[in-house]
Amino acid sequence: MNAPSPDWHLRAKAATFDGRCVIGGRRIDSTEVFDCISPLNGGVLTQVARGKAAEINAAVKAARAAFEDRRWAGQPPAARKKVLLAFAANILAHRDELALLETLDMGKPIKYSLSVDVPATARVIGWYAESIDKVYGEIAPTADNALALIEREPMGVIGLIVPWNYPMIMAAWKLGPALATGNSVVLKPSEKSPLTALRLAELALQAGLPEGVFNVVPGYGGEAGEALALHMDVDAISFTGSTRVGRRMFDYAARSNLKRVYNELGGKSANLVFADCDDLERAAVTAAGCLFFNQGESCNAPSRLLVEASIADDFIARVVAEAPKYAPGDPLRADTVMGALVDVGQMHNVLGYIRAGHDEGARCLAGGRQVLAETGGCFVEPTIFDRCTNQMKVAREEIFGPVLTIMRFDDENAAVAIANDTPYGLQAGVWSGNLSRARRVARRLRAGTVHVNQYDEDDITVPFGGYKQSGNGRDKSLHALEKYTELKTTWIRI
Repeated sequence: MNAPSPDWHLRAKAATFDGRCVIGGRRIDSTEVFDCISPLNGGVLTQVARGKAAEINAAVKAARAAFEDRRWAGQPPAARKKVLLAFAANILAHRDELALLETLDMGKPIKYSLSVDVPATARVIGWYAESIDKVYGEIAPTADNALALIEREPMGVIGLIVPWNYPMIMAAWKLGPALATGNSVVLKPSEKSPLTALRLAELALQAGLPEGVFNVVPGYGGEAGEALALHMDVDAISFTGSTRVGRRMFDYAARSNLKRVYNELGGKSANLVFADCDDLERAAVTAAGCLFFNQGESCNAPSRLLVEASIADDFIARVVAEAPKYAPGDPLRADTVMGALVDVGQMHNVLGYIRAGHDEGARCLAGGRQVLAETGGCFVEPTIFDRCTNQMKVAREEIFGPVLTIMRFDDENAAVAIANDTPYGLQAGVWSGNLSRARRVARRLRAGTVHVNQYDEDDITVPFGGYKQSGNGRDKSLHALEKYTELKTTWIRI
């Protein structure tokens, strides 16, 4: 017999929060705080530390001390694995608590916080835990009188700056490889969704991670984030966020100690549907579902739908028919599939793009309005614009909301030209029953990942990142280990 579903509204009323920094293994008060506001109803959840240079300095100092005395870096890989596996298990053991924090703080439906975000976070930490004692060094093919060892060593103190749309998962993508390779870290979560990051640090400590290895300083990007990126004792910055802020990370590195900078930035991904697609219904369901999932607040969302002209009317009708299935609802209800945008500012930003779509002459086929305003929450209908061009603002700029733009194409060359006519290059999709065409088009698309006859299927074993202004470096997979290690050669004369 299945256990009854929790009453998430009762749990929300009983929830307690701790917004203080985690520095050197302890909760630390800061001199200033800010209100953490829930997008579900506009209410204040708690007050959170407004970290600035003083808190960042303390966190970096704690991380540096932990790295230099090798309390973590000096442990054998198998020992680090044991602690990180315990950390992953701790995440799963606190599944309901973490899911509720994520939903209240960020606005996503509780069903997805439970079924996607928490288990994915634990899987990432566990995967990197398991991988680290299976990564080998090399011996160079030198002359007989020399032995050249090529090894990867932890880099030192890593600054991690993560966005608000997948707070736990994005943190795990960076924490997993950074901690597994022996680094110490300072995590700066978004001020819009800081609560799960702070709790993750406590769960890591409970699992046996030494004090000072994992520090969390919440705060605003222009204060805590800038102080972290400018810090002279931080060896690398791993940043996920907007292209605009990503540019600043390189500037901060140049103005400080030339620290390594790894950016995973925005996207405006094209989803190409050809007339020879074998299953137009599945393609339509996927096109809508992958765009409207997480309220459209995904950097890899297929927000530009390109459809071959000969099937456009039929296919677009199928996509429009999907939109009502994603009507926004109470994120604490178990059956809700689209929740609230992260805050009032983001809601108004999305509504501004919708107005621009109307003004530029795009045809709105569905949605386009704020809904559930009486709740005090930040809800916007799934919105579909047809008859768009790549010159329109809604088709060129990353909206980060539930807004789909549709363009038609006449042939393969035109489809590729439209898809590549963007400053971004994160992901793309190709739907075709002709394998030769699918492979040919995938090769021509300038994107870090190209999905064929699916979209957004995913595994920790494959890298995530983009071309052009979608960033540099890769999260996930064994390739991520390269970002958090130095490559050292030891040359021994025999």
